[in-house]
Amino acid sequence: MTTAYWCVLIAGLMPVATVAIAKWSRHYDNSDPRGWEEKLTGRRKRAHAAHLNNFEALPLFAAGVIIAHLAQVPQSRVDLAAMIFIAARVVYVWLYLNDKATARSIAWLVGMGASIAPFIMAGLRGV
Repeated sequence: MTTAYWCVLIAGLMPVATVAIAKWSRHYDNSDPRGWEEKLTGRRKRAHAAHLNNFEALPLFAAGVIIAHLAQVPQSRVDLAAMIFIAARVVYVWLYLNDKATARSIAWLVGMGASIAPFIMAGLRGV
């Protein structure tokens, strides 16, 4: 399995990690998770928001990796973009948890660029 594919797996597990931070409490109500979400504040609320954003970022990233592989983009380039995506997402989550909104937006932008890069590389392959 390529490094980029491992990164897709890591990206797929990131929502689980961030929701675990939100739920890490004796007050989590598994019988009413939506009601529980509405009552979150502070760090737990931000962890839940990061959880949702991790889900939102996953499809574009995964599709980009797969399309780049199908287009036979050099593996080292796809791997690099995937590792940048994961690094940006880890930084993004840390910044989100610590309420650093402007820096978080920059990390989000880097991750988005790393998601789009494989599409561009695949498109240039066909030129």
